[in-house]
Amino acid sequence: MRRPVPGSGERTGEAAGRASEFTVLGLAAEAGRLQPGLHIVATPIGNLGDITLRALSTLAAADLILAEDKRVTKVLLAHYGITTPIMAYHEHNAGEMRPLVLAKLAEGKALALVSDAGTPLVSDPGYKLVEAAIEAGHHISAAPGASAVLMGLVLSGLPSDRFFFEGFLPSKSGERRRRARELEHVPASLVFFEAPHRIAETLVDLAAVYGSRPAAVARELTKKFEEIRRGTLPELAAQYASEPKPKGEIVLLVGPPQLEAALDDAGIDRALEKALAGHSQRDAVALVSAELGLPRKRVYARALRLAEPGDTDA
Repeated sequence: MRRPVPGSGERTGEAAGRASEFTVLGLAAEAGRLQPGLHIVATPIGNLGDITLRALSTLAAADLILAEDKRVTKVLLAHYGITTPIMAYHEHNAGEMRPLVLAKLAEGKALALVSDAGTPLVSDPGYKLVEAAIEAGHHISAAPGASAVLMGLVLSGLPSDRFFFEGFLPSKSGERRRRARELEHVPASLVFFEAPHRIAETLVDLAAVYGSRPAAVARELTKKFEEIRRGTLPELAAQYASEPKPKGEIVLLVGPPQLEAALDDAGIDRALEKALAGHSQRDAVALVSAELGLPRKRVYARALRLAEPGDTDA
């Protein structure tokens, strides 16, 4: 007896979509009916095994799948025995197709939106469709899953508590450096997508702007030839400049500004003055050094300057 996927039938409102099936590990599973509306579905970024049961159930039960590239999506659907009809929806036809999609939603259809890989709307088309669907009052849902941005971040070895996703930088060097300078003081790890034929040039430009910040190049994530390279920007730039152009999808990550470089002497002095109000010079230096993550030698030098009679450091 076939059983529905857990959670696939937990819907509110009138059911829509097609009661259908999909295949996992050679076993048939029943897809529960979907609530009418737009369902955003994350798909694998390379390895077809990186998809959730909920995502498969959604794709199987939807009345129609909106795909960035039908050829790419058909490979995924065939792998899991899903026969849902597909319609192309991408940046080149979005203006023409959006009214048709909204009309289907108004008819009470359940539609699934996918991109070529990963989570839709992240450097992929779909934002304007979701915006329009929300404005029209349609139900919006999402089946979460793979994301090259997050996978690259957790494999990079860089700080992951804060990150800024930029997507693709400009293709021309001058514009690329200009945009990099605009992001120079963002207090977070920077995440970029980059084309393989531009990675060497981009690393050179980022090294020129950011100096020797730590960085990582994540290539072909989840695929057979997955590769993660870590080092400073100049080191990585030299590596890729001396090799043939790589192949595959690339996520480029750059560490945040170093506190030692970003914090000026005035900021250190303010922290020292606060610490010195209740501690000895020695203890204050230790506290500020630990608090700001700065070398004790630099903090001690500032403490000596503050102790000099009449010193304003002007």
